[in-house]
Amino acid sequence: MIKKIIHIFTLKKIPHLEWSSNDELNLKPKFLTILYLIIGLFLFGIGETLLVKANIGVSPWFVLHQGISFISGYTIGITTFLVSVIVLIFWVPLKQKPGIGTIMNAIIISIVLDFSFPYLPGPSNIYLQLIQVLFAIILVGIGSGFYLVANLGPGPRDGLMTALQQKTGMSFTLIRTLLELSAVILGFYLGGIVGIGTILYAVGIGFSVSFGLYFVGKFF
Repeated sequence: MIKKIIHIFTLKKIPHLEWSSNDELNLKPKFLTILYLIIGLFLFGIGETLLVKANIGVSPWFVLHQGISFISGYTIGITTFLVSVIVLIFWVPLKQKPGIGTIMNAIIISIVLDFSFPYLPGPSNIYLQLIQVLFAIILVGIGSGFYLVANLGPGPRDGLMTALQQKTGMSFTLIRTLLELSAVILGFYLGGIVGIGTILYAVGIGFSVSFGLYFVGKFF
């Protein structure tokens, strides 16, 4: 049991399943590949919305966007776009390839955030808020598992994670945790707002993504 847990949280390779695309630049993927990609992005978007609605701290990257927004005077939307562009520039030396999943990542998650926000719970009880944050982290991890296994191109930040993992050989858990902590520390330094939900997300998302990859690889 302990060995299995260690294996889950020290994954160093994205599972390649029968429905996974053989190439990130595949423009004619299987129907099942697209379906699981959309399911993954939908779960990811719901998880992100639940985190925001819990109202005890946003994600580390959002803290970074806030900080840059405060010192630059640009809107959150513009700073989010600028950070995404900068992250994509880092893809070049790391030889990370985009795909239709990279584009769908931005489109579908944004749509899910907008449409689900009015309907998802926003508890005021701290215990329910903490439970919602933990559930959100799990959903984002499982959603990441589906869309990364689809292998149609990750989002900007996940692509940075997978590229760094390939270059360093470190586990997804460690790489993702280091990226999230770096984002929240820099964002906080620039004036971004940090809450307990932010800390839980930064520490827990790496484990959650590894679990999501294992879960999808094992059962789908």
